[in-house]
Amino acid sequence: MAPLPDDTYDVIVVEAELDADGELHLEVAITLGPHIGRIVALKKMHVDTRGEPLDDADPLALLGIPGTLRVRRGEPSFRPETR
Repeated sequence: MAPLPDDTYDVIVVEAELDADGELHLEVAITLGPHIGRIVALKKMHVDTRGEPLDDADPLALLGIPGTLRVRRGEPSFRPETR
């Protein structure tokens, strides 16, 4: 699949889990525009929480959270709207 073009996308969290090392991994689905339905996998280092740590978050509490996915130079980052 081709990489997402650099842009800003409306998304919703569809998968959230902690791996064996305790790192949070998210998958978000794009909800509007020409890439609607596309799933993007994110690692903890790509999650922008405005200084709020997600390490101790309950992954299930993140499911369904809307947010913004920004792609810059091919690198995605996610900012949740609420927690």
